[in-house]
Amino acid sequence: MKQPDRYAVFGHPIGHSKSPRIHGLFARQTGQDLEYSALDVPAEDFDGALDGFLRQGGQGLNCTIPLKELAWRRADRCSERARRAKAVNTLKREADGSLSGDNTDGVGLVRDLCGNLGLDLAGKRVLLLGAGGASRGILQPLLAERPHSLVIANRTVDKGEQLAGEFTELGAVSACGFADLAGRRFDIILNATAASLQGDLPPLPEDILAPGGACYDLAYGTSPTAFVLWGRAHGAAVSADGLGMLVEQAAEAFFIWRGVRPDTAPVIRLLSEERGF
Repeated sequence: MKQPDRYAVFGHPIGHSKSPRIHGLFARQTGQDLEYSALDVPAEDFDGALDGFLRQGGQGLNCTIPLKELAWRRADRCSERARRAKAVNTLKREADGSLSGDNTDGVGLVRDLCGNLGLDLAGKRVLLLGAGGASRGILQPLLAERPHSLVIANRTVDKGEQLAGEFTELGAVSACGFADLAGRRFDIILNATAASLQGDLPPLPEDILAPGGACYDLAYGTSPTAFVLWGRAHGAAVSADGLGMLVEQAAEAFFIWRGVRPDTAPVIRLLSEERGF
């Protein structure tokens, strides 16, 4: 009897991961025979864990923090979006045994923003909070939507400027410090820091969100994040967290592995209902 194809997510910590549940739902929905597990892998153990997973027949892997850059380095070839991000969250074992790397975070974000939440990024003034790995991973897909401008605000301005400089050929992207946001307004504000999970927020001007604007927190939790609450308090027409992005980026990985695109709507609805908000 043929064994199910093996997939997994590596991360540290990993106990909170919803990925096994999501991919299990995708597999049942699409009739795919696979098993998907979550494995706690610290960065220093990544290479050995990956080699062991492949020896045991692993066909594909997701990688979370802090392993995305390590996965990028191990991939034999990468998609353009992964090359730009310098990070890989999806590895696929090819027929010849080589590893293909991709980064599905940005496309997952854009599909949630535009497909699920009904936003249009074209011509909009976008503010991206934070210049870390999460921001790097989403910049190319965001700029592909042709916003009017995309500003990266970061506590360390030099870091933001360096990141913006790597993507200027793709669109109107720039960087500034939080103090430089005074007097400016944005149609869409994206929080790519994890700070709001601990109730912390950058020092944003009270009038920075344009009327009818939207707020989106890439992080998600069992209750609304501080940034989602900030958006609601400041009149956002849409203020959402990253649960939809999580499901959408997983669906893209599933498609890369299996060649079948699952329906994300019922999965997002189920996980949202279970959170109760």
